[in-house]
Amino acid sequence: MSATLDEQLAAQTKRALRRLASGVAVVSCRDERARQAMTATAINAMSMQPPSMIVCVNRAAGFHAAISSAGRFAINILHRSQIEVSKGCGGEARGEDRFGSAAWRDESGAPVLIDAQAHVVCANEARLDYGSHTIFVGRVMFVGIHGEIDPLIYVDGKYTCLPPDAVPASVLQTEIELMRQLAM
Repeated sequence: MSATLDEQLAAQTKRALRRLASGVAVVSCRDERARQAMTATAINAMSMQPPSMIVCVNRAAGFHAAISSAGRFAINILHRSQIEVSKGCGGEARGEDRFGSAAWRDESGAPVLIDAQAHVVCANEARLDYGSHTIFVGRVMFVGIHGEIDPLIYVDGKYTCLPPDAVPASVLQTEIELMRQLAM
């Protein structure tokens, strides 16, 4: 039996996306029963007017029901040292146990990872079902920043991080501005 065109394209798309490095985050919320969390790489900024984020969640995931009913959710951007948090929230732990390997607190109605590189708390304002997933749109309500920029990265099915000698973005931006001034 041969694969359909959609199946072939899905397989090719998965292979292509293994080459796209993504920052790792844990999306967290509180439903009517308890705190819930899920590791995600399908997150992004949507707009800065108003500040808003998107999170894509598979409708078959247990987390889908929780975020669907939650008024707020948090995007916790992980540091390179937080692989265990990612693994726990990615399926190695269940329910409240996903919160056991790190310190969390409530912020504006959503659980946030205290020492995440950053956490962005959003009001759950809109959703779009497409294919197997729902895209949740959250309006930013609160932002917390912690420590230096040193993200946990996921690429080709593995965790990685920036090399120690990576040039900080602020240095690159300064160099770009200098080159622009010299070109004038």
